[in-house]
Amino acid sequence: MNADTDNTITIRPCAKGDEHALALVGQATFLEAFAGILDGADVIAHCQRQHDVQLYRDWLALPAMRLWLAEATPGGAPVGYLVLSPAGLPVADPRPNDLEIKRIYLLHRFQGQRVGRRLMQAAVEQARASGAGRVLLGVYAENHDALAFYARCGFAQLGRRTFRVGRTDYQDVILGMTL
Repeated sequence: MNADTDNTITIRPCAKGDEHALALVGQATFLEAFAGILDGADVIAHCQRQHDVQLYRDWLALPAMRLWLAEATPGGAPVGYLVLSPAGLPVADPRPNDLEIKRIYLLHRFQGQRVGRRLMQAAVEQARASGAGRVLLGVYAENHDALAFYARCGFAQLGRRTFRVGRTDYQDVILGMTL
């Protein structure tokens, strides 16, 4: 996939060296989305574990993982990203060619500008090219804006799972889209 550019955002495949940008966006968007909803200490601990630079470095080294970075232009500041991986979600009918959108994060001020749609398009194109029959994802059940976005993209509910942040369990909805 070539870099996709409009007047304000460039989307490009990630490469070695992007792990710091990915970690920064992951931490910033998680905090932005869940401050005032989740316990503050739990948010910090979650970000330290789940948005650690080494985690992204490891993902970038795995051939089965595909990551895209959204950058503001001019300047190239990271504002969002998407991670496509082998599927690991608990669904009733797992398929060997399922892929998972493990993360799609975008800073709030860039939402509503089709950036998320463009990130999703890059992932779906890659999934189709790799022979996947379905793309799955999990999303916090109370994230109504995200649920509406995924519905517009063609995802439907397949199940639920429990997601732990800190000491508290939350419910995720598992969604899927047949390619």
